[in-house]
Amino acid sequence: MPTSPLDLARIRAEFPALAAGTVFLDNAGGSQVLARVADRIRDYLLHDNVQLGASYAASQQAGERVLAARRAVALLVNAPHDDEIVMGPSTTALIGTLVEALRPDLQSGDEVIVTESDHEANIGAWTRLADIGVVVRVWRVDAESLGLRLQDLDPLIGPRTKWIAMTQASNVLGTITPVAEVARRAHAAGAKLCVDAVAYAPHRLVDVQASGADAVVFSFYKVFGPHYAVLWVRRELLLQLPSLNHFFIGREVIPYKLQRGNVNYELSYGCIGIVDYLRDVGTALGATGSDRARMQAAFDAFAAHEDALAEQLLAWLRERPGVRIIGLPSAAGGARVPTVSFVVEGRRSEDIVRQVDTHGIGIRFGDFYARHLIEALGLQAYGGVVRVSIAHYNTAQEIGRLLVALDAAMA
Repeated sequence: MPTSPLDLARIRAEFPALAAGTVFLDNAGGSQVLARVADRIRDYLLHDNVQLGASYAASQQAGERVLAARRAVALLVNAPHDDEIVMGPSTTALIGTLVEALRPDLQSGDEVIVTESDHEANIGAWTRLADIGVVVRVWRVDAESLGLRLQDLDPLIGPRTKWIAMTQASNVLGTITPVAEVARRAHAAGAKLCVDAVAYAPHRLVDVQASGADAVVFSFYKVFGPHYAVLWVRRELLLQLPSLNHFFIGREVIPYKLQRGNVNYELSYGCIGIVDYLRDVGTALGATGSDRARMQAAFDAFAAHEDALAEQLLAWLRERPGVRIIGLPSAAGGARVPTVSFVVEGRRSEDIVRQVDTHGIGIRFGDFYARHLIEALGLQAYGGVVRVSIAHYNTAQEIGRLLVALDAAMA
């Protein structure tokens, strides 16, 4: 049975929902929330629930807390400047906001590239630019590897390519994509890159600078926090975008110009708890140095633990007759996150999942808003895939329970 460098008893105590006995293996749909995040939200609502910007002391304190949250999120993603951090309700909403701000500078005949493997959040807003004559090109998934091959991207990039939109990790396949290399190719052609890091951020430490991207977005509720999201935009680009806020909020007022109605104060403040937790885990593992170094140590341990759990599941699936793993069949090599999808010949994915439900185990079936991918792979006949998505707080014992339940469901 896999061992872990993490103190799982201590880790799991940070997430109160885990004590109820449910096995949460739908973490790509939404992780469990840290108690320290919820405590911060409660603390803000009970002690700082005033409007910002006033001269009195309580308003000044509340403003400092919201600003501290922005700085914490900037640290989390390694943003060079904290005023590059735009926060809002969801990844879908924030990508929509970004594309809306880009519209005035796009012309008929300009081109954008979307992938066949992304969540619809990073496809739909871009394809709607066809309304103003923008040409949308699709980077197809390779039928054999199920990956996005760079040699398939190159013919799509042309002199009028303005943006490439892609995922950093597929929420169905689990495959990690080469965003830094795509950024290099995009910039060489005068284009920009928007990265959806939703399925990546719970498993690897996001580094917007290393990504090479011009915009990166993900949701905190996939990363142990509240139902809230962050969009990072490179500062020089952010300054160029028009204001979508009130008419007197100028384009130089960043990030407020893209945060219509302002941020959610209490959810923003709660997100500091994510950073505190990651730093504390790294420190407990013996890491020293900067906060980023400590968070990196935490994520390195998460990845090692999650890979072992994913391989426990994948090894079982590889030996199971009639099972087709949708994605890389092994967790070795660090090329995937622990989001594992599969189908069973002759079975509807829903039927399998509903039988697993009866064991107190939460997994899922469907297309997960990556409908283009499911259709491209011909998986509609199964009703989509069965998806098991693991987080660092899951245990080998929980995976063992899942395998028993799957064995009964597939019998």
